[in-house]
Amino acid sequence: MVKVGSIRWYQALVVSFLILVPAVVPAFAQKIVGGYFEEWSIYYADYNIANLQQNGVAGSLTHLMYAFANLQSSPTAACTFADTWADYQDPYLPSVNGQSYPGPLFGNFAAIQQLEGLYPNLNVLISIGGSSATNTAAFSAAASTALGRRQLAHSCISTFIEGNIAQGITAPGLFNGINIDWEFPTASDTQNFTLLLQEFRNQLNQLSAKTGKNYILSFDGPAGSENYVNIDLPQAAAQVNFITIDGYNYAGSWDTQTNDASSLYDDPQDPDYGQDLDINDTVNAYLKAGVPPSKYTMGVPLYGAGWSGVPNVNNGLYQDSTGLSPVPNANGIGLCSNDNGTVPGCDVLLTPGLATYGTLVNLQANGYVPYFDPTRIAVSLYDPALETFYTYDDPFTATLKAHYINARGLGGAYVWALKDDDPNGDMVKTLATSLGQ
Repeated sequence: MVKVGSIRWYQALVVSFLILVPAVVPAFAQKIVGGYFEEWSIYYADYNIANLQQNGVAGSLTHLMYAFANLQSSPTAACTFADTWADYQDPYLPSVNGQSYPGPLFGNFAAIQQLEGLYPNLNVLISIGGSSATNTAAFSAAASTALGRRQLAHSCISTFIEGNIAQGITAPGLFNGINIDWEFPTASDTQNFTLLLQEFRNQLNQLSAKTGKNYILSFDGPAGSENYVNIDLPQAAAQVNFITIDGYNYAGSWDTQTNDASSLYDDPQDPDYGQDLDINDTVNAYLKAGVPPSKYTMGVPLYGAGWSGVPNVNNGLYQDSTGLSPVPNANGIGLCSNDNGTVPGCDVLLTPGLATYGTLVNLQANGYVPYFDPTRIAVSLYDPALETFYTYDDPFTATLKAHYINARGLGGAYVWALKDDDPNGDMVKTLATSLGQ
């Protein structure tokens, strides 16, 4: 690794990129620049749809994914709201276009409507599921029968695409697509996963025949081989417009040894070398399985994973830790005094072992030194005094990942999650510029 900012770092970056990126003629179709907006971001993080307009990020996005809708499998399979107050009831959210919300639709949904008025080419998708074990179980149960699949697809399309939000509240056209985030199908779900996607695709096509509009379908693709082997990738890919494929969590709180969580390449020096814990190996696996490159959309994290009790060896990388990094203050000075969300000023993730990009930038001005790994195309932060190490992405790696996407003809990139960027939205804007948007 080399310290960021040195001439050696820049030379290493250029040379390593020229050597490692495959020589593939890039596709010229418009690249996806997507971002997930978490419905709960309006609370402690105080991040609203209006922020996307204020910081200019909305103009850089081609796709906005709203996370999440829940689902149930009984008494009938159906989409449900995770938070009705945040979704469509909160009348106090800041306006996107300067006009008041007339009702009866309020909350994030009303703000999205205003945003769509300013950006009519923006695609807005409802993401269904997420990491909830309850939703995972409901997916498996609903997808296991033809009736369950029909009921679930009909409910989700009726609620979010046709806009039958609640009694007396309609918002047709609020969403023009669906993102299935089933984390994750097991081996026994493989066929049913494909059948569920087929049912959604068929019902969306039927709606298109009535309205003349095209509707987007996508699904979340896992990065770990233990999960994507349970998906019939070519058959699943055939049903969707694109796949949002995780490009993060290759290392994290489940590890006691520090490592890169979102590196582009593997490294023989890595103790976990050869386990496909890098983006390039994930890309190769999906493409080898038959997924068209144009449907591969690479996930870029706007958060970092951190450990404490890390000795000052190799700038903290590949070292044993004594535990997870404590929650820092968002301004990069000191630690959060209480991570339950009652104390203002903490990193908004409020989770040991994690920190947002917006906070990590501030840590660099307060004792942490950034390092670039030219072999892996990864960056990290280390403070030898605090013995704390973070792995994350910054605009340099975002630029190189975008060049990799272009070189391999992939479909684009998306970020998790929009609220975790710096106030100017520099990570999203960097990706958009580098992808030619």
